[in-house]
Amino acid sequence: MPLSLALRKYRTPMSSPSIQLKKTAPAGTIILNRPERHNAISRELIAALQQAFDDFHGERSVRAVILTAAGDSFCSGADLRELADTAEDQQALSLWQTEVEQLQQLLETMLRYPKPILIAATGWVIGSGLSLLLAGDYVIAGESTRLWLPESLRGLSAGLTTPLLVFRAGAGQASRFLYQTEPLPAKRAAELGLIQEVVADNLVWARAQQLAGELARGSAQSQLLGKQLLNQTVGESLLTQLAIGAAQVAAARTTEAAREGVQAFLEKREPKF
Repeated sequence: MPLSLALRKYRTPMSSPSIQLKKTAPAGTIILNRPERHNAISRELIAALQQAFDDFHGERSVRAVILTAAGDSFCSGADLRELADTAEDQQALSLWQTEVEQLQQLLETMLRYPKPILIAATGWVIGSGLSLLLAGDYVIAGESTRLWLPESLRGLSAGLTTPLLVFRAGAGQASRFLYQTEPLPAKRAAELGLIQEVVADNLVWARAQQLAGELARGSAQSQLLGKQLLNQTVGESLLTQLAIGAAQVAAARTTEAAREGVQAFLEKREPKF
């Protein structure tokens, strides 16, 4: 069933201005709902996502959670307009530290989550948005999907995304994102193991819902044990790396490079570093 039809058919009260939640058992769907900002990650969005995962945690009929997005982009990364506004606040560093720590906690929630998280993405996946994609367990991407890490063009740090890139695809591929500023198409990302399936854009949610049904035939306990083994044993240092990366992300936002990079983006010009 296409996502647009599902949104018309299923209505639940579990929503906020920045997300929508739909229960289509055996899946629950979280929809990033800031299409006018390409689903940029704001403080409100982080809190809403954390609450959404908590809500679906207690839903016994939900065996898997689908994370998808409204509009033409899955997620454009940090909300740079909010970041620029915060830079004018005397408590900017404290605010950024709190915000980045909350994003780190959200990623940890996803990595520890007792149910499979299926990512259904189309369009742009940029910066911190890539960390959301990589914290999921299985990625289904539309043919239009492009992965991009332009942090060096913004004077920012990819401290939360880099550990997840290394975990999913190795240090060599993480270096590709750090030192090349060209977006990575979906099919190439699939070849590197960052995406598990590539389908037509209008089929990503339907395929995720189908996969949730397949997962529901298996043992939830077995699936949880497998996820724990992968994310907490094989990836035993990942959470420590994310904590270090979060501190770096917050600190980088205080620099002159970040001020220039973010302002250049908002003014639609080349940065002058």
